[in-house]
Amino acid sequence: MKKNSMLHVNDLSKNFGTTQVFKGLNFEVLDGEIVALLGPSGCGKSTLLRMIAGLESVEIGQILQPDDVSKTIGYVFQKPILYPHLDVEGNVALGLGRKVSRKERQRIINDELTLVGLEGFSTRKIENLSGGEAQRITVVRALLGQPKLLLLDEPFSALDLGTRRKIAKDTRAILRSKNTAAIHVTHDPEEAEIIADRVLLWSDITHTDD
Repeated sequence: MKKNSMLHVNDLSKNFGTTQVFKGLNFEVLDGEIVALLGPSGCGKSTLLRMIAGLESVEIGQILQPDDVSKTIGYVFQKPILYPHLDVEGNVALGLGRKVSRKERQRIINDELTLVGLEGFSTRKIENLSGGEAQRITVVRALLGQPKLLLLDEPFSALDLGTRRKIAKDTRAILRSKNTAAIHVTHDPEEAEIIADRVLLWSDITHTDD
């Protein structure tokens, strides 16, 4: 691994029983770098993110990370996971990994919501959010935990095209402002170009048998 590497995937393969998901995956993510993995649906992108997050086992190959990175990984799923019995502030506060006063909590959350264009949404009920607003809140919540690496599993794919492009641009700006490294998986080339510093084609980083 390079000294400033957040993640190094080395000759990684994944099988489910006799079914091979992918083979010989190799790539690296550097400190503060936003990398998009571009590939078709069903190629194993989501499985890879689950392996990086420790939600799937690694049997073949290596996922190398500094200790301080592996303990602070954030994850944004394809569908926003929000709790309807809590308002926006209550949902976002779940990402705050430290105890602060009520006043300080409100200040932090209001500042973060302002970053994603949701100023004044603290008391909004979850049921009254649009899909784009809900996903912005999950991004804010994930970043409140101050992860060194954020995993984005096609979180904008269910949104309309215009909203998808706008949130991808906003998310990039937030990641840059916090110098947070990220892996964004998608099948949308334009979305990949908007959000990433570097776009990797799935076909270029995996080994395929002739």
